[in-house]
Amino acid sequence: MAHPQFERSVVYHCAPALVGLKPACLISLSAAEYPDLPRLAGGYSRLLEHRGIRLEVLCRCRRRFLLLVYRPVLLERCLSSPRVAGLLEKAGYPAGASPAALLRRLSGRIAAGGGFPHELGLFLGYPPEDVVGFMTHGGSGCRLCGEWKVYQDVEGARRQFRKFALCRSALCARLERGCSLLSLLGAEQRPAA
Repeated sequence: MAHPQFERSVVYHCAPALVGLKPACLISLSAAEYPDLPRLAGGYSRLLEHRGIRLEVLCRCRRRFLLLVYRPVLLERCLSSPRVAGLLEKAGYPAGASPAALLRRLSGRIAAGGGFPHELGLFLGYPPEDVVGFMTHGGSGCRLCGEWKVYQDVEGARRQFRKFALCRSALCARLERGCSLLSLLGAEQRPAA
């Protein structure tokens, strides 16, 4: 099942979600390079599910796939916080909906076009105040730009960005030394008994 190029992309772009520092990460992949991405992602998702990780294609545009790599437990915790739930409801998401229903709604909004739904940052674990700041200021006037545009807690964001960079570097180095994505996460395919 190993697909080294796919694994390198997922580890580089999604390391913080893979190790549980974030509820989710989003990666854009070329449909030309990965024409069978839904099947590929589904296979990895089945093997990683017992490690608390899922891979889900949110959207396929003409030339790209948007793949969400996430930890369902962390995502549910994030989306159910009162501040985030309130912001999602204000953005037109159904109150009290399950994370799966919220992801379907997000997927539909992305597929519909007409501008990228900025509330996506809430699904990715960005601080709600920074998502609101981005929406209010159209992305300008931030106090720090890194994994996201920071409008409030600059020092807290810097600490998070450093953690993300360290975990990305560590996982990528292990992958380059010959580990597979599955072995990195303790999810090697085990032979049937």
